[in-house]
Amino acid sequence: MQNTENLMPETLAKYIGWSMLISIFIGIVAAFLVARGIDINLSADIKATSENMLDAEQRLRAKAYIALFSFALDAFINVGLFVLLRRSGQLMAAWSLFVSLVASTTILLGAMFAMNAALISSNTAYDVISNDAQRLLLVSLQVTSDYTSFHLGLILATAAKAGFFYLFFKSALIPKIISGWGVFASLFVVITIVARDFMPILGSDTITASFMVSNLLALVSTGLYLGIKGVRGNR
Repeated sequence: MQNTENLMPETLAKYIGWSMLISIFIGIVAAFLVARGIDINLSADIKATSENMLDAEQRLRAKAYIALFSFALDAFINVGLFVLLRRSGQLMAAWSLFVSLVASTTILLGAMFAMNAALISSNTAYDVISNDAQRLLLVSLQVTSDYTSFHLGLILATAAKAGFFYLFFKSALIPKIISGWGVFASLFVVITIVARDFMPILGSDTITASFMVSNLLALVSTGLYLGIKGVRGNR
């Protein structure tokens, strides 16, 4: 029978694992059913996204509320990872927690920009004080701000995940093939996103798909292992 000291980390790990999987599922469903055409981070087409937003008030509001829920879920996951991994490296765990919370807040700005766009598209006051071209310009500003905040947040969030994966690798709480892949995938995402701002060739669809798939594989495998197995004893 497990003693109390071992029960708490295992139970927490399972909560974290299933929360990670739920977060991934919500993100995928939202991308296909809610955010399609109105999320600049899915298309990078500012003009088309802005035009679509002017006729998508309800979906914009839904996108914002989903972002709020995802923020709360991610905060739970990251605090849980800190509690789970702090014995393996207090400083690294604290750094990863801090950076992840900053990242989540930065990405959360996208919810505000979505609500702003919903207001611009639906409030009759904007029909009075601006013409169609001006309304499109206002929405385009929200789109550009969303794109910037999301990508800065993604860099920070993935860097924080690299720290957590390193602590998993160091502690052997999960198989090293999973944690090692997590470190690689996280660094792959961070380095590629930063580097492509200076080397546009790295922004090709093939490279983007490669780091997205590698990162998704790392997160899903970690979530599944934690959710089903929990964690191993400290090594």
